This record gives sequence, structure tokens and C-alpha cells, in this order.
Amino acid sequence: MVDISRLKEESFRLLEKLTSVHAPSGFESNLHNIVVEELEKSADRIWIDSLGNVIALKKGSRSGASIMLAAHMDEIGLFISYIEDDGFLRVTPIGGVLERTLLHQRVIVLTRTGKVLRGVIGLKPPHVVKPEEAQKIPEMKELFIDIGASSKEEVEKMGVRIGDVAVFDRSIERLAGDRVTGKAFDDRAGLAVMIRAFQLIENNEADVYAVATVQEEVGLKGARTAAYAISPNAALALDVTIASDFPGVAKSEQFTRLGKGPAIKIADGRNASGLITHPEILNFLVKIADEEKIPYQLEIIPGGTTDASIIALNKEGVPSGVISIPARYIHSPTEVVDLNDVAYSIVLTKRFAEKASVEWLSSLKMKIIK
Repeated sequence: MVDISRLKEESFRLLEKLTSVHAPSGFESNLHNIVVEELEKSADRIWIDSLGNVIALKKGSRSGASIMLAAHMDEIGLFISYIEDDGFLRVTPIGGVLERTLLHQRVIVLTRTGKVLRGVIGLKPPHVVKPEEAQKIPEMKELFIDIGASSKEEVEKMGVRIGDVAVFDRSIERLAGDRVTGKAFDDRAGLAVMIRAFQLIENNEADVYAVATVQEEVGLKGARTAAYAISPNAALALDVTIASDFPGVAKSEQFTRLGKGPAIKIADGRNASGLITHPEILNFLVKIADEEKIPYQLEIIPGGTTDASIIALNKEGVPSGVISIPARYIHSPTEVVDLNDVAYSIVLTKRFAEKASVEWLSSLKMKIIK
């Protein structure tokens, strides 16, 4: 039996390590060393593909079937798109960056030479604009990063160039109980779940591939190429999902709640245009959770999707599902998760990989009628 208290502390330490690295889409190589170090402890084979996905294989006791676990390494961020003559940096988003989360935030600027600079996101002060304009959410074109420089020449001497990137400057912190806050929990929380589950998996019949994917936030790109290479019988994405269990939101619109266990996804995307979980995968996850007494929630969300959506469309199709960690304030510098949900997500992922027989997985791939 897994010790949940111990697993929560291990998860916090791993999440702390993963979120300390700044790795927006396209720059996931910053995380390679940590991910490889964690996965290779339990892998029979590990490699980094040409797009930057880290792929680890734990061989099963039998041949003929495989499972793909996927969690993305990248976080949202900003490209430096222009340098003003007076030293301010204009930006353009990487992934789903919301303007209302940016204003007056501290950021880390990462230069291509490896230099790390700090800055703040600024906007014209309210006393120099019309009152009605001061109440509006600013557009991206109105925002800029102030790194303290006084000229374009000074910025360039500091090593900043167009195409460098910026991310939120926040550390992970504990809140009350088992709740923690920080940046990039989307999807370092899912990444922590995948890594720890992979380490704990025992006596698996099928081969298990753990894939730390790249560029999920900008189009599920790494998952597409990795799934094509692996061609698994079934797949699970490990990602965060919307928890809006706070004042002002009707209970019917809260989707998931913190501390109530991992969410087993039924469908996501606008009008279910993302993933509709394969019925066999959905039923198997629910059955495991019931048998193992793992608390869980069922999730249908009207927007957003995960790597599972693109994995499901690989070649002739891959039956896919998602284990989601409920998270408040997604795509902000102050995301919040509950370590109980993280720990139980690890247990559910582990037991899925261990209980999935080669026969069951093979039956998912194709049913010959005649």
C-alpha cells in the first residue's frame, strides 16, 4: 500500500524542483537534465527525440502491448518582440497568456546566452489616461517589460535580443493544509505525477512509456510526434484541469474541486471538440479508483484540452484518457493545487499501468469482425 502522507511530501519536493526551472514552449531543454535524472532511475531505456521530448521505457513482463503516459514540460511565457529606444521590451505571448494576469507582475527574462535577468511588466499609469480606459484590461500591445535599462544599447549590452523569452517570477509556497501555490503547475504538477508513478510501477505486463512532451501549450506538438514513434495501444495524459470552487461561481460550473481527488476526464474542448475519453479507458479508470478506494471526480469541461486529444488521433487511433489534477487560477503566476490530489493521481496512474493486461490492451487496438 502506498503511504499517501509520504507521497505528498515527495510530490512537493519534486514539484519544487520542477517549477524552479524556467521552460516556456520551445525551451524545454532547460528541464531535460532534471527529467532525465528522475526517469532514468527506473527506466530500461531513455532518450530525447529530435523535437525534444524525453521518453523513458519500462519494459513489461510480456510483449505485445504498450501504454503511453504523457505530461508536458512547457509553460506559458512571452517572446521579446521589440526593444524600444528607451530600453523597454515589447512582448508577444507564447501559449495562452491572459493580459489580465500580466499587469505589474515580476518576470524572469532568459537570454540565448544563458543570462537570467529580472524585470517587471508595466503599463501607462492610470492618471495619464481617461478614467474609463483605466478600468479596462490592457491589450498585449500596451504592455512592456522594464528590466531597469535606460536605452536600447544598454539592453543589448545586457545580452537581450529579440526572440529571447520571459516567464513569471514566482517560487512555490505552501498555503493552509496541503495546498500549495506557484507558477507552471500547468503542467509541472502532471509531470511530477507521471515521473513518480513511473518510478513506482511494478509488475507491469505491458511496456510503459513515460513521455515528457514539448510544446503542448502551442499546439500539442511533442505528443503528436512521440505517439507516432511509439504507437501505443492506450494512452493517458497527466495534466491539470479547471478548479473554480470559489466565490462567485455556481456549483454547476465548478467542474472540479480541490482536495476531492484526481479528475477522470470524460470530455473537454468547446462542444466536446477536444477529447472524448474512450469508453474502455474511462470505465477502467473508474473501476480501479473504486476498487482501490481512490477518491476521484468525473470531469467535463467546456474549453481547453490536453496531449491526449492528439495522441488519440495517431495513425489508426489510440484509445486515450486523462487523469487531471484540479488547479485554481490556471495560466496565472499563482496557480493552486492540493497535494492530496497530486498524490492520489500518482496512485491511480500507477495502478492503471500495473492492472492493464496485454490481452485487454490488445483488444483495444482493433476488433476483427470477419
